[in-house]
Amino acid sequence: MIQIDGSFGEGGGQILRTALSLSLVTGRPIRIDNIRAGRERPGLLRQHLTAVLAAAEIGQAQVEGAVMGSTSIGFVPGSVKAGEYRFAVGSAGSGTLVFQTILPALMLAEGPSKLVIEGGTHNDAAPPFPFLERAFLPLVERMGPRVQVVLERPGFYPAGGGRFTAEILPAVRLKPLHTGERAEITGRRVIAIIANLPSDIAEREARTAARLLEWGPETQVIESSRESAGPGNVVMVEVQSRGVTEIFTAFGKVGVSAERVAKRAVQEAQEYLVSKAAVGEHLADQLLLPMALAGAGSFTAVKLNQHSLTNMEVIRRFLPVRFEISEAGECVTVAVRPE
Repeated sequence: MIQIDGSFGEGGGQILRTALSLSLVTGRPIRIDNIRAGRERPGLLRQHLTAVLAAAEIGQAQVEGAVMGSTSIGFVPGSVKAGEYRFAVGSAGSGTLVFQTILPALMLAEGPSKLVIEGGTHNDAAPPFPFLERAFLPLVERMGPRVQVVLERPGFYPAGGGRFTAEILPAVRLKPLHTGERAEITGRRVIAIIANLPSDIAEREARTAARLLEWGPETQVIESSRESAGPGNVVMVEVQSRGVTEIFTAFGKVGVSAERVAKRAVQEAQEYLVSKAAVGEHLADQLLLPMALAGAGSFTAVKLNQHSLTNMEVIRRFLPVRFEISEAGECVTVAVRPE
């Protein structure tokens, strides 16, 4: 059994999710202690508990400690079972993170799967659905599996209530992915999304972001939804290059002006645009696990955040791979090699 201290590194829910993903794929049992020990509310919150229960269901696993607030779990996986599943977070907790927990096992399963995920779809500190759909999954598909997702209704914090579906056609094995430096930029958009809020918020965000980026009005896109259970707002800067789409996001909050929200998204995008990196720090973090499962791969990123470094440590506990990191100018290159 692999013993994992959930408080090391970034010390949050990612350690739990990555360990669950790898336990399912490798068949190795795990015990995780000190789950989210350094957080204001330690232990399993609803989103984390849903991820544990979802992993247990698709992996026919035996689980100990799968209750709200638990700071320790034991997880003994069985065989991964493809099929049709529905998982509901029951709060505004991120449904996309629940999906990413079970995706590695299902995209290597023996048959196709269909999922319905309910919960938050547009969350701060989690990959929002558009990022999942347009940035992360196209790169995963280049590795072999086919993963199609459809947003049925958005779910913003604090109301939640979002819903999306996923169809997964697995691959026998994953192919290595190499992104290299960013190719020529082929598309640019500023997308401001509002749900149950005045349209001028999104208009100001899109206009401000485009002005700061020195992009024309044709790059501004406004999307409005009345299907959300509650109000919500996000502005995204989307940069398309050959083979890679990157999305940088900032979420609207009460008391924060539309202009300040736009500026936060632009700052991260500008850091990316002045570099030669193919991926930003968040996409880099999420590519590490599928690349490690493929046994090889590489990318050039703006930088590596604490989540990436923590992810590497967890991955090395399960898989015979090493990560070679080199810095050049304003970029960092990561190569995954067999150990």
